[in-house]
Amino acid sequence: MVRIALALAVLALVGCDAIYSAPQVLRGASAGQDVLVQPITLRSLEVANSTPYQPRQLPDAFFATSGGPGSLGRIGALPTPPLGPNGNPVRPAISLPPDMPKTAYEIGIGDIVQLATRASSSLQSIGGNTADNLRQTYAVQDDGTIGIPDAGRVAVAGMTIDEAEGAVFQALVRANIDPSVSLEIAEYRSQRVAIGGAVRTARVVPVTQKGLTLAEAIGAAGGVTAKDREYTAIRIYRDGAIYQVPLAEFDQRAELQRLHLIGSDSVFVDENYDYERAQAFFAQQIQLIGLRRAARADALSALNAAVQVRRTALIEAQGNFRAQEEFGAVRRDYVYLAGEVSRQSRLAMPFGNGLSLADALFGEGGYDQISGDSSQIYVLRGTAGADTVTAWNLDASNAVNFVIATRFELRPSDIVFVSQQPVTRWNRAIAQILPTLGLGRQTQALAN
Repeated sequence: MVRIALALAVLALVGCDAIYSAPQVLRGASAGQDVLVQPITLRSLEVANSTPYQPRQLPDAFFATSGGPGSLGRIGALPTPPLGPNGNPVRPAISLPPDMPKTAYEIGIGDIVQLATRASSSLQSIGGNTADNLRQTYAVQDDGTIGIPDAGRVAVAGMTIDEAEGAVFQALVRANIDPSVSLEIAEYRSQRVAIGGAVRTARVVPVTQKGLTLAEAIGAAGGVTAKDREYTAIRIYRDGAIYQVPLAEFDQRAELQRLHLIGSDSVFVDENYDYERAQAFFAQQIQLIGLRRAARADALSALNAAVQVRRTALIEAQGNFRAQEEFGAVRRDYVYLAGEVSRQSRLAMPFGNGLSLADALFGEGGYDQISGDSSQIYVLRGTAGADTVTAWNLDASNAVNFVIATRFELRPSDIVFVSQQPVTRWNRAIAQILPTLGLGRQTQALAN
């Protein structure tokens, strides 16, 4: 009977909190601070979420591609990626190729030249009858010559039209053939510009005697089909370097439209920047242009090496950041879990994103549904520059309110606190006091 009386006395002491005291949210003024308890409802969410918060961002190395800014050897400056750390598009920067002075067209391998004779000419040796001799065409061979019947092979590659006409004239004179001929180019094949990407029809456009501008090349391909012209870039690959012209500036500036292209240039209109896709296009064009085997290998090697070095640099930068984060050298934002939770801890807020109350409650270390009071879940938030604490109260005894928890945005230094149930307080107090009173197992069983 004595032991039972002692047990009842313990229960009375627990009921009035004389022995066991657990953390709880006190209303009104407490410890010099004003505590305002606000229920979390659909109406109060707007006020709770109105506190501005900018999530911490990952370094640029996690957003850049292997075609990021910088320069390496002859590869030149590679284009900047179109998305910044916040996910918003980045307008492409302008990077123009060196200004090439306009020079007279030089005949090249593959060009088709035409010798025109006067109908009254007595020229008999470079064709059959007189009618055939009025217009005779010849292709410039790999050795840079054209073959004229009875006059032999005449070197014309690398010459202007006037210089080639003079060379043909001298060859005809040496062969005792009437030299009354004129030379012109029937088809331009030696100097061509490949254009692809966001154009209506990818094609190869020849550079003619009057030259070829960027606007003419794009027009020959049917024009640009990109929908978002502000963030589209026209990339030019020339002599191992990549240059770019923002389409928005190209549309407005006549000098960019008149930019002169040269033979073996490649143009890629890039709507959604994918450096590997552009790289593949340019690599293909390197194979198509009239470079010799060694020159093609060097250009491809330089392009691939530059991309690989940039990819390695990005991986290294990302690894360094992860190492700094592991050792606590990276500044983070945290929220804290306290009270009746599975594990009292701090929870790091993710980079570039927010954290909801539901994330904290149902993540690792979330609240204990056995010992915790579902109706007394709080988010304790201090007010900057004031001795005021707002205790946002979620009544999760109604499971529907968990939907509201998914919309409640946490802020750095918020404390998610879960109160204990009354029975939990009694059980813990009895467990602490009964061994001291020596009541034994029977009284402990009675308390439970």
